[in-house]
Amino acid sequence: MKVIQSFFPILLFSCLFFLLTPYPAKAAPPQRIVSLAPNITEILFDLGLGKQIVAVTTYCDYPREALSKPKIGGFANPSLEAIVTSHPDLVMLTEEGNPQEIAVKLKKLGIRTYVFRARSIEELPEAIRQVGLFLEIGKRADKKARTMQEQLDRFKREAIKRSSRNKPKALFVIQAEPLIVAGSKTAMDEAMGMLGLKNIAGAAAHYTRYSLEETLRQQPQILFIGKSKGMEEDVKKLLKRLRRLDAVENGKVYTIKETLYRLGPRIIAGLNEMKTAVDQSGL
Repeated sequence: MKVIQSFFPILLFSCLFFLLTPYPAKAAPPQRIVSLAPNITEILFDLGLGKQIVAVTTYCDYPREALSKPKIGGFANPSLEAIVTSHPDLVMLTEEGNPQEIAVKLKKLGIRTYVFRARSIEELPEAIRQVGLFLEIGKRADKKARTMQEQLDRFKREAIKRSSRNKPKALFVIQAEPLIVAGSKTAMDEAMGMLGLKNIAGAAAHYTRYSLEETLRQQPQILFIGKSKGMEEDVKKLLKRLRRLDAVENGKVYTIKETLYRLGPRIIAGLNEMKTAVDQSGL
């Protein structure tokens, strides 16, 4: 009995301690976000969080509202000082492209970070869903992700239909001089696969320098050229050098906007633009 009586005060004290000790406060949704990548900026605006963005990179040029946001430097070389001066409660960066040391320094300064990890079109819907969960707008992000996934599934179904035929050979030009094309592990290569095309540069990884001789040898039947300011004259020269190419001779050269350059909401617009070109080509 004495043991029970002596144990009772300890038990009572323990219960009172847990009841009165406050739980760690849950972090409030961020209200001052710095975006270190153009695709993240586009995703945030698409999710209705434009007002919470306090700074972006010099490459964040879409939507138009992003142009008026304070700049913290480039995509690959953001200024730590400019980021800190923006007084963010969250900095969002990408796994590829942003320097890793920036994330390390931000954490040492006690600034919360979020790393966007999608590396392919296939991974994009789930990545958007995860952003929404982190920012506590899960339902809104899930709706966007489901719509995107449905559209991607439609492209896949059409690609399966095309696979019953021989896949037309294609090439996506990123830069005309020197000639840089989209190889494997790029959104353009993934898009060509979704459209039932064979990327002649698929054996090379990422964005790779390509020779005119190899292009002529491979004879792509359709040629995509990414639209970029100041590249018009170089493109004219390139097409003149490639005048014996099937795609050039048959008028199957198509300029594609830069929507595929960023893993963000406009990826579907880029796929639709490429699909329209493929349909027009009759291949």
